[in-house]
Amino acid sequence: MNIKSSSHLDFFQQRLPYVGSGLYDTISVFVIGVGTGLMVVGFKKAIALINHYAFGPLRETLPGGSWNLLLVPLIGGLVVGLLQQYLVRPEKYHGVSSIMVSIALGNGRLPYKHTPIKVLTSALSIGFGASVGPEDPSVQIGANWGSFVARKLRVDESRLPTLVAMGAASGIAAAFNAPIAGVFFSLELLLGHLHAGAIGMVLFGAVLSSVVTQALVGATPAFSIPAYAFSSPLELIFYLGLGLLAGLTAFAYIKAIYLAHDAMHRSLLPRWLRPILIGGLVGLAGMRFPQIFGDSYETISEILRGEQLIIWLLLTLLLLKIVLTALSLAAGFIGGVFAPSLFLGAALGGAYGALIARFFPGLGIQPSAFALVGMAAVLAGTVHAPLTAIMLLFEMTNDYRIILPLMFAVAVSLLTSRWLHPTSVYETSLQRDGLHIHRGQDIDILEALSVEEVMDRSPLTIPWDTPLAQIHLLFDRAHAHGLPVVDSDGRLYGVVTLSDLENAVHDSPENLKRPVRDFCSRKLIVAHPDESVHQALKRMGMYDIGRMPVVLRDDPTRIVGWLSRMDIIQAYQMALSRYKLTRHRANQIKLGLISGVSVFEFVVASHSPLAHKKLKDINLPEYSLVASIERQGNIIIPHGNARLLPGDLVAVISHDNDRETLEQLFHGPKEAAVPEPRQTTPNRTAQS
Repeated sequence: MNIKSSSHLDFFQQRLPYVGSGLYDTISVFVIGVGTGLMVVGFKKAIALINHYAFGPLRETLPGGSWNLLLVPLIGGLVVGLLQQYLVRPEKYHGVSSIMVSIALGNGRLPYKHTPIKVLTSALSIGFGASVGPEDPSVQIGANWGSFVARKLRVDESRLPTLVAMGAASGIAAAFNAPIAGVFFSLELLLGHLHAGAIGMVLFGAVLSSVVTQALVGATPAFSIPAYAFSSPLELIFYLGLGLLAGLTAFAYIKAIYLAHDAMHRSLLPRWLRPILIGGLVGLAGMRFPQIFGDSYETISEILRGEQLIIWLLLTLLLLKIVLTALSLAAGFIGGVFAPSLFLGAALGGAYGALIARFFPGLGIQPSAFALVGMAAVLAGTVHAPLTAIMLLFEMTNDYRIILPLMFAVAVSLLTSRWLHPTSVYETSLQRDGLHIHRGQDIDILEALSVEEVMDRSPLTIPWDTPLAQIHLLFDRAHAHGLPVVDSDGRLYGVVTLSDLENAVHDSPENLKRPVRDFCSRKLIVAHPDESVHQALKRMGMYDIGRMPVVLRDDPTRIVGWLSRMDIIQAYQMALSRYKLTRHRANQIKLGLISGVSVFEFVVASHSPLAHKKLKDINLPEYSLVASIERQGNIIIPHGNARLLPGDLVAVISHDNDRETLEQLFHGPKEAAVPEPRQTTPNRTAQS
């Protein structure tokens, strides 16, 4: 709908100017909350209808006897592949990641026109058995609907991100019948903070969405579970183990998603063929283990009721779900990571609880209770939203009695997952593209650099038996005022500074003959290679030191580098350079979101007809414009005499219809196409 042609809306706004923005906000909240509830319920009904047809009438008409179960996801892959090829616009960021980018960089503007076909593709993906979940698409429905309504009602731009986040909260509320979890979802993942007015809007929208959902499908919890009881504090020991395993599972899940994505996109398989092949693989696995089809909610319910507690089966399903979910997302099936996370947690917790009950039969352990806690723990470790996970499981089960072990296991899982992988499954896709967004905000530029990137990897070390008289020469040689001291095995022993040397000589000149180990500092402040430069810099300031050894977390005597103030200064220069590239990329995203056009990025292939030509000599499709050229980490402002070279990353503003034409121009003939190596640009990837 074009706003300029919306006479009814113009009439409404012109007749009620005196009410200010409050009335429009109220109308927006009502329309977004109710509309999201209706659409999410319709989306879930569509999934159920497609699933019934695919595994019912359609399967019955297929040949092959029991083998025709393999064909159902394969046919679904064919339909999804064709939709992806011809109707679904390729996007750099998907699902929650795209909403995070929209709120942080695009002021809440989302390309809502493409939502209906994406929702249809998602319903087909899940209905035909692909191992993905319906919750992320539900969030997309709410967020895009929020962006649409707010922009059509001409809500003040400053409130647009809040209304988009409210739509996302309404999507979670409708998907799980969990309004409180929806609010925490928006707070933890999208906005980062809420003032009083904003939290009122988000709460109101989530409640409206839940009211609509309950009116249409009932107020029963998503999972019906038997009564659980937390009988003894001793059980927390076992929940500690579950939290550690859940964090490891979440880490493996995130890594599998991006490994599968990279492998799939490095392959030469056509876009339409990928879901067909993976659909066939899902069908093959589903012939023996049908529990992995779709969102697997029925299997989760059975585990929670204690009906599926065979240890080897649950562990097999755990591995299969990780692999098949990663491959399904990489192949182009549209869905989310929420439901698979819940399934992984239920399978892990059920198997772990059954194992504990077998070895400790006298404790009265309920394996299903561990399955319930495992669901929240794996979800928190995957999306790094602990409050959302806790409230979600509480609202989905309406059971408060197990809240203490639930909170404990979630905390342990989150700490474990963040230690192994500092970013969530959503933030990782952005970070790999050079965008560092956390809770709706761009983070400090030094947060974007790790210590490992800037440290001295081969620092000069001093053997601990070196006479103090030689230290001054070593300082001059290294151009440093401090150096690490190592023992006879090369292990970090201490740090000696120029001040240590001066104090020793001041006490007695005879000290120059003694070994350095007698004077070096043993109370070491260290850095770790995987932490950010920002964290290391704060530690330097806290202890007023100018240098730190860099050691492994699991072996604090293993020195792997040296970080000094000079390294920090150089890191800042590097961060500024990277920040310019990130800002440039962010501005491209803003341009696409605000203007409605697309910003495409193409690498100039060596065999491209555009290679080595000046911009004024090339013919692009009408209304297409070269926005920037990135070469070896530097941004080149385009002008007529600028020459395109192989390996350049070129940003082009154009319409979606011109994408294929532009690809042919920049990539050259398909038969000659080979991957172009680019070492200076971060990986570009996306997460559903």
